[in-house]
Amino acid sequence: MKLSLGIVGLPNVGKSTLFNILTKQNVLAANYPFATIDPNVGVVPVPDERVDKLAKLSSSKKVVPAVVEFYDIAGLVKGASQGEGLGNQFLTHIRDTQAVVMVLRTFKDENVVHVESSIDPIRDLEILNAELALKDLDTIVKRFAKLEGEARSGDKTALANLELLKRVQEEVSVGSLIHKYAEEPIIKEMQLLTAKKQIYLLNGKEEDVSEELKKKIKDMGADYVILDLAQAQNSDIIENVGMLDLIKKSYEILGLISFLTTGEDETRAWTIKRGEKAPEAAGAIHTDFEKKFIRAEVINWQKLMEAGGWVEAKQKGWLRLEGKEYVVQDGDVLVIRHG
Repeated sequence: MKLSLGIVGLPNVGKSTLFNILTKQNVLAANYPFATIDPNVGVVPVPDERVDKLAKLSSSKKVVPAVVEFYDIAGLVKGASQGEGLGNQFLTHIRDTQAVVMVLRTFKDENVVHVESSIDPIRDLEILNAELALKDLDTIVKRFAKLEGEARSGDKTALANLELLKRVQEEVSVGSLIHKYAEEPIIKEMQLLTAKKQIYLLNGKEEDVSEELKKKIKDMGADYVILDLAQAQNSDIIENVGMLDLIKKSYEILGLISFLTTGEDETRAWTIKRGEKAPEAAGAIHTDFEKKFIRAEVINWQKLMEAGGWVEAKQKGWLRLEGKEYVVQDGDVLVIRHG
């Protein structure tokens, strides 16, 4: 399982700069709208001290960290849902991602033009969400026609979906995000944009960010990271802290964790949903492992480091044998036993 994040924002707010910092790729970051049309995709390894330390402990030949896919999606503008500025194309690209990083400009710089002619991050936030909502409403209306036909024939699933979509339409119409419906099969199938979890990257200094903006983001059920991207380009420390914070919050809002496997051949981090049981975790390694799961040997990564290795951990009695009902914890090191 990969974590995929779409980087979204108005033109000239720092999206491509963020992408460049994260991926070390030299993507065009020109000072004018629509400098990027197709999404640039960068695969970024997740910084994880656990992987590095376990690899050293096991003298692993290969180290495979978890990865995040970042999609640098070209700037949206007011009217994007109606195709303004090639917006329909951009909005479609967001569908392929699990969550959205909304970049808002809070920094002040007269040399960098703003498409709305002034710095107002709350207005920009509302423009972005309005365009996502308008696109979703268009998708919902198109789906109604098909569902109504199926419902008239007495299809119970179609009837239930029709009622659900009516509720969703009402909420999207008044500007609400619909995260609570994200796991509903029809919402997943339709890939509604307002169902995607959001993280706001506030591009500027701490003093540029108002309490009103922070509260608005939290009230929406989203989260934020404050990062001065201009400064981050010239500082490895800020860059790493910013990236770690962004990825950490992405894992949190999507309910993701990592478990680990380690040995002489390789040490690897695997991403799964929080709450998944041992057989599902085994399935992340290989689908056959889930089907033929017998049990898992489990130890927390810090306890394994403290023991000094698998043999020592076993001698100390620190390895646990867990069955099919075991809920895997973040930082667990697993050995899967299967048929």
